[in-house]
Amino acid sequence: MMPNRLSWDRASSPNLGSAVPLFNALLRIAVVAVLSLAALVPAKAQDQPAPSAPDIVAARVTTTPERARLIVDLSNPTKFAIVSLTAPNRIAVDMQAGSVKADAASAPAGTGLVPGYTVTLTAPGRARALLTLAGPAQVQQAYVLNAFDNEPARLVVDLIPDTAEDFAKRAAVDASAAGGPATPAMANNSTPPGGSDANAVAAAAASAATPATAPVTTPPAGTAAAPAASTATPPATAVTPQSPTPAPDNSAQATAPAAPAAASSAGKPLIVLDPGHGGIDNGATAPNGVHEKNIVLAFALKLQALLIKSGRFDVALTRTDDTYLTLEQRVALARQNKADLFISLHADTFGQPAIRGTSIYTRDEQATDVLDKVLADKENKFDIVSGFAVPKMNSATVDVLVDLMRRQMRKQSFLAAESIIHELQPSIELRRFPVRQADFFVLQAPDVPSMLVELGFMSNNDDIANLTNPQWQDRVADALARGIAAYFDEMGQP
Repeated sequence: MMPNRLSWDRASSPNLGSAVPLFNALLRIAVVAVLSLAALVPAKAQDQPAPSAPDIVAARVTTTPERARLIVDLSNPTKFAIVSLTAPNRIAVDMQAGSVKADAASAPAGTGLVPGYTVTLTAPGRARALLTLAGPAQVQQAYVLNAFDNEPARLVVDLIPDTAEDFAKRAAVDASAAGGPATPAMANNSTPPGGSDANAVAAAAASAATPATAPVTTPPAGTAAAPAASTATPPATAVTPQSPTPAPDNSAQATAPAAPAAASSAGKPLIVLDPGHGGIDNGATAPNGVHEKNIVLAFALKLQALLIKSGRFDVALTRTDDTYLTLEQRVALARQNKADLFISLHADTFGQPAIRGTSIYTRDEQATDVLDKVLADKENKFDIVSGFAVPKMNSATVDVLVDLMRRQMRKQSFLAAESIIHELQPSIELRRFPVRQADFFVLQAPDVPSMLVELGFMSNNDDIANLTNPQWQDRVADALARGIAAYFDEMGQP
């Protein structure tokens, strides 16, 4: 019978007694060696060098009389500090860097605010970009971008003109700060999306003097309801119309122009974000079944949260759920609430899958580009298919004042679009000629600067991957918030 366990026969075992002293001696030696090694590990860890500072791969400056931009391409994100220097007027951008490529800096593109600059390694682990100024200037925004897709990590610094008095004051403050102008303390000093470093002290004082909330008015019966607005956190629901509204009486509106778009009653500009489509209208659909209406709604909520967090804006959405609104209702929401900027968000398709990238449209009834016309016709026609006829303007009722107002709004729309594209350029892939014009009905408000942002094309595989990538969405939302802030800086609004 086989045993159910192993047994040890002591009688047949070899005599190990003589080996015990030798074994104990070896064991003691091994223990001492292990303890000695353990004691050395912390000291060796302390001797390890700190993580290497990023390398500066390339640098470039673009400049006009109204603005300038420094972009530094990096192997990894960096910390930085900025100081203003006098005699002569300069702005120095210090950053953590282990090396500077010999041909990193190229000649400035354009002429204007920054006629020249250098990028040099000033000390181990420290580099300085020194911008020579044609006149006093101030930093509008400065921020670091993480590497994404084929784009490297970047430091972006935007400059705008300043007064000689304010520049001198800023230089004096920088001279007395810790480290002085020679070695200012570097940190993660990125301007928050939607914020601005331009005249920050004055802007903060003005903001503190205004109420915290602003009302969003409800339009009269028969027109679209007020959009969901917020100055703190994005709303959970939106007040939206339950049925299509009749065409507005344009003859009554044309006798005199409406008041220019004004800031909300709290003194903050009102931004109306319009996530396209919704409800029975899915918009474009990707091959994987993702609908445009869901992508743009999620993006609008993300952008709303960023803008509200900046403390500079009131932000309203035309919809915050899967609700269908006509194009006319969307426009009415912006007009009735005297929006300072209306942004319609879309992600379309086109028959040529190679076409990709973000672009921004302002309105032009005479636009002739084939792709732009196709996109506008696709967006405009759904209202007709769903039973709503697009109202036609009676040209006899449109007087000269209204025409002038339209031209002014289109100018402001174009300036806002350019500001946003300026912030998108370092971050993501754009279409060739990214600021475009087309006859989108949703941009027809005569008294509200309006634009339509095509985030990308759901007929292109790379764009589909980006549109559903949270990291890409964050990058684009950050850039849009920065562009919106830059536009209102230029308009002289806090």
